[in-house]
Amino acid sequence: MQQESQNPQVIVIGTSSGGLAALREFLAGLPSDLNAAVFVTMHIGDQPSALPNLLTQSSQLPVGFALSEEQIQTGRVYIAPPDKHLLVKNGVVEIIRSAKENHSRPAIDPMFRSAAISYGSSVIGVLMTGELDDGVVGLQAIKAYGGLAFVQDPETAEAPSMPTNALRYVTVDGCLPLTELSKRLVQVINQRTAEATAASESKRIEPFATENDLAEDFSKGGTSALDEIGRVAGISCPECGGALWEVHASSPRFRCHTGSCLYRRRIISCAG
Repeated sequence: MQQESQNPQVIVIGTSSGGLAALREFLAGLPSDLNAAVFVTMHIGDQPSALPNLLTQSSQLPVGFALSEEQIQTGRVYIAPPDKHLLVKNGVVEIIRSAKENHSRPAIDPMFRSAAISYGSSVIGVLMTGELDDGVVGLQAIKAYGGLAFVQDPETAEAPSMPTNALRYVTVDGCLPLTELSKRLVQVINQRTAEATAASESKRIEPFATENDLAEDFSKGGTSALDEIGRVAGISCPECGGALWEVHASSPRFRCHTGSCLYRRRIISCAG
């Protein structure tokens, strides 16, 4: 395991249905000396999970649940724990129990957004098998901040919805079967390491930056922050009854004024 480098490379992976088999196949293709930190969010809900132990059997890299305030190290796989979002910050991991997104906690979009905002062009986002569209907006954020976006070929996915939606709404840098995908990412990491490319300067890009702030702590702006990135929709949240704001974005979605609910393309989620 390597210590964090000056310009660390970050791979963030999101998956859901069929994710265990997909992650095993993908991680098997990553070498033990990979010069990147790998972060994984899989929809495991709030039940105890043996996911790290199951993935260790296929990975040459050490795998474990991420711990809050843990320093990020290259050559390691960090897994989002049950019922918590994994956020990738500058140099450290943050684990929070904030609002569900897309019915899920842990959810993919919060991890993707945080990585994009913290590491810019040093981020590679990967969306694998899964139902519905969690991760699509997160991939948009990664691309907006200068990173790369890859998806599993939907024809090889047990549940093709997530990669298919990504292809519909994101200009991806590759769509490959998992074995080819891991090889391609190793090539990208090695090339970047050889070129020692500096990460892009941190900046705020909306609505991703504000949504990231609200995911961390809704008291950071609250409804005034929602006014900056959207408008009152005139309808109520079907789950908690709160007012909904329609967020200005290419992927239509709504946020509850309490910060506890997210509604995206007929997908409802709440913090309960």
